[in-house]
Amino acid sequence: MNFINNEIADFKVNAYQQGKVKEVTKKNILGKWSIFFFYPADFSFVCPTELGDLQDHYEAFKKANAEIYSVSEDSEFVHKAWAEATDTIGKVQYPMLADPAGKLARFFEVLDEDAGQAFRGVFIIDPAGKIRSYTINDMGIGRNAAEILRTLEAAQFVAEHGDKVCPANWHPGEDSITPSLDLVGKI
Repeated sequence: MNFINNEIADFKVNAYQQGKVKEVTKKNILGKWSIFFFYPADFSFVCPTELGDLQDHYEAFKKANAEIYSVSEDSEFVHKAWAEATDTIGKVQYPMLADPAGKLARFFEVLDEDAGQAFRGVFIIDPAGKIRSYTINDMGIGRNAAEILRTLEAAQFVAEHGDKVCPANWHPGEDSITPSLDLVGKI
C-alpha cells in the first residue's frame, strides 16, 4: 500500500513523557508536523541509539514546528521503567506512545505479527494529518535523525512552494529546482 497523501486514522493511545502519562489522539497531532517513529522494543539494542539520536536533534525538530512520537508495542509503564533504568532514554523529552494492542502499527502496516513488534518505520505527517514521507526498515537497521530532519524540512519546503522540488541532499537555504521543459536532460 502507498501511504503518500493518505490521512492517518483516528486513534487514542497513552504516552509516557518525562515522568507523566498522557493521552495522545489524532486531534492532538493536527496543526503541526509530526514524526511517527516506530521501533521494535524497549530494553533492546539498536532502539536506544535511535531514540537518543532523535533526542539530540529534538530542538531542531521543535524549531521546524514538528513533534516526535516514538512508538513501540510496549506499554506506557514499560516506557517509564526504561526511562528510569537507562540514562539515554531518561533524557528523552518527546512523547513515547504505547501501542500494546498494535492498532497504530497495523494502520501504518509496520507490525510483525509473529514477533509482536514493529518494524522501524518513520512517517512524516503534515499539519492536516496527511502522510508526506515514509520509510520502513527491517528490525536490525538503525536510522539517522539528521536525515529524518532533512526530509521533514524538504517536505515542508515543497508544501510551501508547490512549484519547486528539492534535489538530493537538499537543506534549507540551498537551491531548489523549478521543473520545466528547459531543464530536461540538463541536470
